Amino acid sequence: MRIRSITLWLAGGLAAAFGLNAGIAAEGEAPERDYQVPLPEAPAGEVTFEPPAEADIPDNQYGDMVRLGRDLFMDTQRLRGEHVFNDQNCSNCHLDAGRLASSAPMWASVGVYPAYRGKNDKVNTMAERIQGCFTYSMNGVPPEYGSEPLVALQTYFHWLASGAPINESLPGRGYPTLAEPAQAPDRARGAEVYAEQCAICHGDEGQGRRVGERQVFPPLWGDGAYNWGAGMHRVNTAANFIKANMPLGKPGSLTDQQAWDVAAFINGHERPQDPRRRTLDSVDETDEIFHQHMGYYGDEIDGRRLGDHDHYGENPQGAGG
Repeated sequence: MRIRSITLWLAGGLAAAFGLNAGIAAEGEAPERDYQVPLPEAPAGEVTFEPPAEADIPDNQYGDMVRLGRDLFMDTQRLRGEHVFNDQNCSNCHLDAGRLASSAPMWASVGVYPAYRGKNDKVNTMAERIQGCFTYSMNGVPPEYGSEPLVALQTYFHWLASGAPINESLPGRGYPTLAEPAQAPDRARGAEVYAEQCAICHGDEGQGRRVGERQVFPPLWGDGAYNWGAGMHRVNTAANFIKANMPLGKPGSLTDQQAWDVAAFINGHERPQDPRRRTLDSVDETDEIFHQHMGYYGDEIDGRRLGDHDHYGENPQGAGG
């Protein structure tokens, strides 16, 4: 597992004991760049903002675009084969149609963009941030700037944030950050948690659940999952999300350690290649440039080096976004 600038817990003896590659710069050396630096933490405190009710969507052209954005957010599979090439919907990672606090709610994102993102080393507009989600979380091809799907999603987020302050990070934004676990994340322990708490919705093999043609619960690994470039493949990001939101209907019921362990189990499985690999010479180069964080890309798990393949799932396109 590669970790950069996360904790001294993994930098010292425990890292060596558990076989983790901490990658912490030696004393006196310049720190290595972290290409996945997040936005600042959301402030602590009670969540006080409430997005407007759906019944309040106006009956005009603006409202029509809000409704289209809501529908695409909930059923992003409507864009399958054009912009989406896996079995994910936006609402899988942003629960309750992007309304739920501590589940990266969209009403809390509008006011903090444009913002610098270390992931692509530039200031991103909200449109660019959404495009990035299509590239990685949807293993897809981002909608073009000004296209109807992109404008509709932006409009929906704008409406959700009606009355929210601008240029201010609100309580409830993002996923709450977990404290360091007492023990290093363990995939074997995580497998037990997964079987007991997660498989009922996400399947024994991480394939998710379908009802007829509809994907009801998303796959967590394999071709239908987010690819190796998505933020959710990072163990810490997944652990934060899981602790605050899973199992569905029982948020916060897992211990911190269980959340870390099951995140390690899930993200220790193969998934579509990082689309940035298309522009680089090797897995080693992709790992060195883009994966110096808490994840398993490029690591050997169960006798196989994760990410050491040229399989991009169903996506026939380039890196995009």
